[in-house]
Amino acid sequence: MDRLTYETGRAVLSTQGRDEGRTFLLLSDEQDGYVLMADGLTRKLDHPKKKKIKHLKPKPVRMETLKSRMEAGQLLDSDLRKFLKENGLGIEQPLCKED
Repeated sequence: MDRLTYETGRAVLSTQGRDEGRTFLLLSDEQDGYVLMADGLTRKLDHPKKKKIKHLKPKPVRMETLKSRMEAGQLLDSDLRKFLKENGLGIEQPLCKED
């Protein structure tokens, strides 16, 4: 079985931190052990999350058009949400603190 890489467009599962259990799409390739990621709901494209790759688990799902659409300025937060939802990885509402 081939090992999944941390490349732009790859879906990843967060295994540590406040966002544990959430799925994101990578917006950048791995650099110095970190990546930038967003899900279009709690982490938007204009404010992506920087996270260590050791706290992520790659999924076999990849958004092939993400990099080209980002470079062309045609990528929207709704595109990320739609892609994650179509692949069964998204959630309907952001997580919030319980009282």
